[in-house]
Amino acid sequence: MATTAAAGAAQSYTYTRPSGLDGGLLGLSTSGGTTTAGPRPHPHFFSGVLTQAAPAAAALLALADVARTRYHQPRPTAFRDPVVTCNGDRLRLESFSACGGVYARLDVLEQAMDGEVHERGTTNVDVNNPLREALARVGGSDPLHLAVGAEELAVTTLDGAVVEKKVPLPERWLRGFAEVQVITAGFDPRAELKAPDAVRLLRSLPKRARETLWAVSAGRTLRVASRPMPGAVCLAGANRLQTMLPLLRFARALRVYGPSVTNTSGPVSSAWELELPGMRYVLALSPQPARGFSGEGAVLEALATDEAAGDADLLGAQLSFEPCVDPDLLSERSGLDLARTRAALTQLGTSGRVGFDSAEAAFFHRELPYDPARVADLNPRLRSARALADDSAVRFVDENTAIVVSNGGDRQVRFDRDRASCTCPWWFDHRGERGPCKHVLAARIVRRGAAVSVEAGR
Repeated sequence: MATTAAAGAAQSYTYTRPSGLDGGLLGLSTSGGTTTAGPRPHPHFFSGVLTQAAPAAAALLALADVARTRYHQPRPTAFRDPVVTCNGDRLRLESFSACGGVYARLDVLEQAMDGEVHERGTTNVDVNNPLREALARVGGSDPLHLAVGAEELAVTTLDGAVVEKKVPLPERWLRGFAEVQVITAGFDPRAELKAPDAVRLLRSLPKRARETLWAVSAGRTLRVASRPMPGAVCLAGANRLQTMLPLLRFARALRVYGPSVTNTSGPVSSAWELELPGMRYVLALSPQPARGFSGEGAVLEALATDEAAGDADLLGAQLSFEPCVDPDLLSERSGLDLARTRAALTQLGTSGRVGFDSAEAAFFHRELPYDPARVADLNPRLRSARALADDSAVRFVDENTAIVVSNGGDRQVRFDRDRASCTCPWWFDHRGERGPCKHVLAARIVRRGAAVSVEAGR
């Protein structure tokens, strides 16, 4: 069963047999995970066929390639097994690059699946070198038999071999899962290209360029520019899209998502979604190749407050691995208003309990096979902010200004409605683009605590 060791040590996986491809049967062995019935050592999610064998095999290989690649300062690295979630009408397989700057997800949708769903939930699946070699040989239009979890067709003997893996799992990988869905939830659709235009664009991108480029509208397609403009999508490190190239022969469309930008915007994250027959292959890119998602700080505001924590616990108990989480329905079920429901979903996202699907502009339920409580503890800025608040290092001089004593000096934090600024070097360097500094977080914690105390005294 999957267990996480101390900070950044190792992740252990135990499988009843190695995953493999034999006679058209693809058996993906599962490790420990969570289902609708609770924790399971080896969940069994699906058995049947994938009706599009060649694109499915190629997309699985692409997902595995991301997981074993270090795009920033490339060097050999241990492979990390993908996370798979069965949401009933689809399978979602997710992984991060070894450097933490690329998030990859393969959605196998209902129209590409023909079989039986045995359970819904989340686990890890074994992807090994022999399986990769077998997938590379899959071609043609024949369906591919698939079993996610052990079942009679996939087990070659009653005493199938036990496979154990222990691989390094950096903290940033776990933190990245929490960050990426909060970031992508703020994206809007920016462009949709038909297959021929998508092929031309992706094949024309520089293969080794590490500088920040921008994809800007050019009629029915996109062109690459060196400067941002309204409506543009950031493309930092074009080589990080290379796993899409082997999939282009199956492509039906390319959709691109990103936040709003201006002529003076700095690098930001983006998401690139390749539509395949019955599937979607998604890559989310961090703002720069040297920046992993774990350091973006998008979750820190939500983690710093206890206001939504109780609501998140209430909503979390009502989730059942839905492919699309409906906030209106959750609001009705829970009795919370829509604003509190959305805030609670954000809180659930910070612990990795929900992901975000840009194609459907909706959250989906998953339970990472790691302790969600560790996400907050793995953020050094948040730990430092709580320490400052606990040590009475924050003093408000008026309603919107606080002095935070840190490292023997004073830092001034100013609030302007929902925005805040600080006089510390971190804020000067990043201007809030990588989340709040520890001083802003500490001031928010103290300010929020004071507001709660006033409300309780009424």
